[in-house]
Amino acid sequence: MFVYSILFSVIFAAMQKIGILGGGQLGRMLLQAAANYPVETFILENDPGCPAAHLCLHFTQGDIKDFDAVYNFGKGLDAITIEIENVNTEALEKLESEGVRVFPKPAVLKTIKNKILQKEYYKKHEIPTSDYKITNSLGELKQAEDFLPAVHKLGEGGYDGRGVQLIKNKADLSKGFDAPAILEKMIAIKKEIAQIVAIGEKGETALYPPVEMHFDPDLNLLDYHICPADLDERTLWKVEAVALSVARNFKSPGIFAIELFVDKNNDVFVNETAPRVHNSGHHTIEANYSSQFDMLWRIMLGYPLGNTDIILPSIMVNIIGNDGYSGEAIYQGLEEILKIDNAFVHIYGKKQTKPGRKMGHVTIISKEKQELLHQANKVKHSLLTKA
Repeated sequence: MFVYSILFSVIFAAMQKIGILGGGQLGRMLLQAAANYPVETFILENDPGCPAAHLCLHFTQGDIKDFDAVYNFGKGLDAITIEIENVNTEALEKLESEGVRVFPKPAVLKTIKNKILQKEYYKKHEIPTSDYKITNSLGELKQAEDFLPAVHKLGEGGYDGRGVQLIKNKADLSKGFDAPAILEKMIAIKKEIAQIVAIGEKGETALYPPVEMHFDPDLNLLDYHICPADLDERTLWKVEAVALSVARNFKSPGIFAIELFVDKNNDVFVNETAPRVHNSGHHTIEANYSSQFDMLWRIMLGYPLGNTDIILPSIMVNIIGNDGYSGEAIYQGLEEILKIDNAFVHIYGKKQTKPGRKMGHVTIISKEKQELLHQANKVKHSLLTKA
C-alpha cells in the first residue's frame, strides 16, 4: 500500500504596519474589517476611551492636528490613512517623502479639508457644482445680498453640520461666519445622492451603487439613506460620470465619498467630497459583498478591488443623541430593534451622549422598499439614546 503525501505551499503576505489618524466610529469599523487581513494596526487619537481604542493592536494618545504627534506616530509604518480630514497634512507630506504610503495623498487632503480649495478644484476640472462666492469676513458676506438665497460654509473646521449656515435673506446675513468661507448659491434639490468611488494604486476603479440621502433639517445631519437610489438610467449615468471625474482627477488611491445634488431637471451637481470611508457607506457592511471598510484595506494592502454589488437593497438609520440629554449613554428600545429580521445594529461604544451626536446606526436589508421604510421608521421611534 502506497501513501502519497501532497505538499501545499502557502505563501503568507508580509504583515504590514498601517496607522489610522483618528479613533472614532469610522476607525472602529475599519479595525473590525482589518481582522480579515495580515495587518498590524495603529491608532493615533487624543481620547484613550475612543470607540476604536480597544480594537487596535497599538494605541498612541496624541493630537492628529499636531505635526510632531503625527510625524512621530507615522515613522516606521508602512502606510497611514485617516478617518477625518482635519489632520496635520504637513507631517503627512514629510512621511510620504520618506516612503510612508498615505491614503489618500496629502495633496488631496489639503484640497478637500478647505472648502474654498475644494470648490476651486471642481471649477478647475469643469466638474458641475453650484455657483459660489468666496467671503473672507462677515463684512464681505453682507455685500453679497444679491446672491441670496445661499449656504455659507466655513472654509476649514466644519464637520457633521457644524460650520454651515443657511442664508435665505438679508435678515440671515448676521448668522454667517466672520472668517474665510464659501457662499454657495442654493439649488432647488430634488434628491441628495452619495456615490462612493474606490481607486486602487494602479488607478483601477470600482463604483458602489449610489444611495439616496435624507437629512434631519434641524441638525443638518444624515438621518437615513436608501440603497440603491431611485434614479432613472440617464441620471444614474450622470451621477457615476461626475463622481468618477471628481475621484480620478485627484490622482490618488483611496476611498472617495462624493455627495451630489439632483435638481428638478435631473441635472447633477457636486456638493462636497469626503476622501475617506463615510457615513453614506455604512450599509455596505451587510448589504454589499465588499464593504467600504474592506475595500480600503484591499487598496492599502495592494490587493484586488472588492465586489461592490448589492446583496440586497438596504436602508441605514443613524442613531443620534436625543434632544435634552447629555451624559452617560443609555440605549432604550434596543431589544425591540434586535427582534427585527435582517436588522443589524452597530453601537459605536461612545460612553457619553449629547444632542446630535452620532452614537450608532442600524442597517436593514430587504427586497421590499416599503418594508425597509416601515422598519426604519420603527427604529427611529423605538431606539432612543438617553443619559
